[in-house]
Amino acid sequence: MEPIIIVLIILVVLVFIALIKTIQVIPQASAAIVERFGRYTRTLNAGLNIVVPFIDSIRNRVDLREQVVPFPPQPVITQDNLVVNIDTVIYYQVTDARAATYEVASYIQAIEQLTVTTLRNIIGGMDLERTLTSREEINAALRGVLDEATGKWGIRVNRVELKAIEPPTSIQDSMEKQMRADRDKRAAILQAEGVRQSEILRAEGEKQSSILRAEGEAKAAALRAEGEAQAIRTVFESIHAGDPDQKLLSYQYLQMLPKIAEGDANKLWIVPSEIGDALKGLGGAIGNFGPMTGGNGGGAAPAAPTGTGKEAAPRREQPRID
Repeated sequence: MEPIIIVLIILVVLVFIALIKTIQVIPQASAAIVERFGRYTRTLNAGLNIVVPFIDSIRNRVDLREQVVPFPPQPVITQDNLVVNIDTVIYYQVTDARAATYEVASYIQAIEQLTVTTLRNIIGGMDLERTLTSREEINAALRGVLDEATGKWGIRVNRVELKAIEPPTSIQDSMEKQMRADRDKRAAILQAEGVRQSEILRAEGEKQSSILRAEGEAKAAALRAEGEAQAIRTVFESIHAGDPDQKLLSYQYLQMLPKIAEGDANKLWIVPSEIGDALKGLGGAIGNFGPMTGGNGGGAAPAAPTGTGKEAAPRREQPRID
């Protein structure tokens, strides 16, 4: 009984192993290469697959998702004989698992070496300044060459990016000095433009202010002159309306004489020649007013002699001292 049990156990184990080898579960976005006696037979896609145990074998499992591979910095010589280090990043995807397995031994290493040689060819035809400013052009040229070469390997290169371009240290120092000088130049130009614009605006403001001030002064002078003219006109009309006689005018003339001498700056007072006539008129007025209010008992004032006596002397003009 014991040998039979041992044989049964061995058969169960073999059946279990056969089932395991027969049923193959492939994850999503993956593929498996099946070989029969060392020869390619088919490619297993995602899902549950059945193979012949102990005859078919899984050679390789391939990830069909897009892969990102960064490559280390590569020294490249430009057209002007400067060595720059360039870091590249490749985005690729396996489109044919069979070709990726049998057409190339290691497609990652093959893509890296192809990238290096293609990059040296492209950068060798450019100077440093163009290399630093033509990333898109370099990416497009590199992607076209890689896509064409890797198509037979079952690889599709989706994108190629230059992660960094590092020129020599001496060139970096020179570029930094040049950039600093350019920034200082732009700052000086902007400052000069600001000062110029400020001066222009200030001059325009002063011009406008002067114009407005002159217009205001002109209007004020016109209004002042108009007011003075109106005042003179009013006084003149009032004088004519009151019909003043010579006596009133003589009295007003004498009242204005002290005001002429007012002021600290008046060191010399010139008495005009008309003062005698004013005093005569004022004396005559007082003389006529005295008998009317004096001791004549209210008698009439004697009439002034007419046509007799000495004629009044003519008024002499006194020289005027300015």
